[in-house]
This record gives sequence, C-alpha cells and structure tokens, in this order.
Amino acid sequence: MNSSPPAICIQGIGAISPAGWGVPLLRQVLAAGQPVPPCKLARPGWEHPLTVRQTPPPATRPAFLSHARLRRTSPIARYVVAAALEALGTDAQKVAQGFRLGIVFCAMSGCVNYSRRFYSEVLNDPSTASPLVFPETVFNSPASHLASLLGTLAINYTIVGDPGTFVQGIALAADWLAQGRVDGCLVIGAEEMDWLLADATRRFERSAIISDGAGALYLKSVITASDPSEVRLSCVTDAEAFHGNRSRAEAVQAVRNEMKALHRQNEILFDSRLGIARADRDESAAWSDWTQQRVSVKSLLGEGYMAAAAWQCVAAVDALQQGGSSAATVNVVGANQQAIAAQFVRYEKP
Repeated sequence: MNSSPPAICIQGIGAISPAGWGVPLLRQVLAAGQPVPPCKLARPGWEHPLTVRQTPPPATRPAFLSHARLRRTSPIARYVVAAALEALGTDAQKVAQGFRLGIVFCAMSGCVNYSRRFYSEVLNDPSTASPLVFPETVFNSPASHLASLLGTLAINYTIVGDPGTFVQGIALAADWLAQGRVDGCLVIGAEEMDWLLADATRRFERSAIISDGAGALYLKSVITASDPSEVRLSCVTDAEAFHGNRSRAEAVQAVRNEMKALHRQNEILFDSRLGIARADRDESAAWSDWTQQRVSVKSLLGEGYMAAAAWQCVAAVDALQQGGSSAATVNVVGANQQAIAAQFVRYEKP
C-alpha cells in the first residue's frame, strides 16, 4: 500500500467526455443514470458502421485552438488541454510567473488518428508520406503541446499503459509534491476516437462500446490550498499485475483485500464495470460484498480506456466536493496489465 502524505489535496478537476465539455455535464449524466446515446462510426471496407460513444464538438470554439501548437493537432491534444485548463482554473495564469507545474499524461492508445494516417500514407506511397504528420504520432505529443501552451518548464512525464496507469500517475504526482519537486501537478488521462481502436476492441469484447475524451486532476499540497473544505488523496494501492502465472481475478481480489480495512461510512465506490457480464465478472465477484453506493461510470459513458479511468477519479472527487459523502474509492481493472485502486476523502478544516 502506497499511502500518500496527508498534505496532498485535489485542487481542481476537468473532464471532456461523451457527456460534453466540462465536469458539470459529466455530473448530470451520472446523476441521471442514463447511458449516453451511441452514434455510428464508418469503417473503411465495411458496409455497416461501428457503434461508439464519441465526445461531441464544443458549444463554442475554445480560445486555446488559436495557439500555434494546437492548430493542426488531433482531438486527443485538444481534449487534454481543455480538461487541464478546467482543472487548473485561475492557477493557469501563475505558470508563466514561475509556478512549477508538473504534468503526468497517461494514455493507452494515444494519438491513433495521426498514426493511422501516417502509416496509411507510407503504405500507399512512401515517397509522398507527409513528415509534418509524424510529430503528432508520438505518445508525448499532447503533453508537449500542453506544456508549451502553459509555459511550464517543470518535470513532464508521459506514461503509456492500460487504464490502471492513471492511478499510478496520481501516486507519482503525489510523490513529486511530497519531495518538493513541483508546486502543483496535473494528472491527465485521455484517448481519441478512431475506427482502428473501435474495431480492435470489438475483436476482444464484441459488446463493448468505446468512447473518447479526457479527465484531469490538479494536485497541490494542502499548505498552498485555500478552500475551506478539501478533497484529499488518502491512498493508492499497490498495482496488482495479472499475467501468465496470475489470473486477472486474483489480481482484482488482491486489490479488494487491500482496501477492506480502509473503508468508511458514507463512502461511494466508482468501479470500472462496463455493464457486460463477461467483462465485469472478476470485478463484480471481488466487490460482491460492497453494500454502499456504487457508480459504474463506463456503463454510462462507454469504454474510454485511459480517459475512462480519469473520469472515474474526476467523478469521485466531484462527488466529495458536492458534499453528502465522506469518502470515495476508485477501483480500476485495466485492460491487460493490472488492477489498482485509490481512495479520496473529504476533509473539513476546523
């Protein structure tokens, strides 16, 4: 168990999802408990399209799109920047004044739009493949664009893994803050829509409906926080890997066993179930003894992979900020690597 120092709080949150642009729209969908209606995505060579839940365009064009680094970026970079700016709030203006803002960007599929486009051009005719496309294919491209927009020179990591990696990113950010390496830290998880990803998912879980977007948590130490009430990071469990010699069910159960002693009254569980019996089997079994409130974010918004893990955490923090609950646990069962959980608690200043 990796317990975070008591001085770490969640100062801000941001979310871009099939519910729309912003945390309030995400909150509305979760409160209503009705899945976001799916839409169709064309797949080249197929008569019938794929079914997905895609983030809609913003109601108004974001001002940040006029920045030189963001004029030709793929959707994932725009989602990352929008979620980050929502989470930062007015602190975004402090970065250019010397505020050391760390960035931890987490992705599983990453910049798949430009990757597919670039390799398609290479296969069609290598002599005409555009080198201008290639920089947008690398995994750390969104984090680079965000750092450029904000003007931060502080430490900036991109972590590639399955959805459980977002929770590892939270633990890493807390560690940077505890060591005094940064004054604040953004942890962002994001994915973008592409038929390639939708088709790949279909081959492993035919009933799953993929989605895209981003979620961001803005972490600071409590001594710099000014809110009269705070949401603090209580702990992050060990990452329990599943592999050839250890089943997924065993890994999920190990996380459940770690969390049992930490639960509180009036706590909400934000799990990673899709609403598909076969896909949810291990998590449902491990948490079958949970008797308090439970929210399955992905069953409403779709399989957003890294973005979905971020939405789970954003929803947990938002629920505590809105009041009514004393704690929230986020349980993430990754796609192919690990199970992991984090607990957030509501702290009232005396």
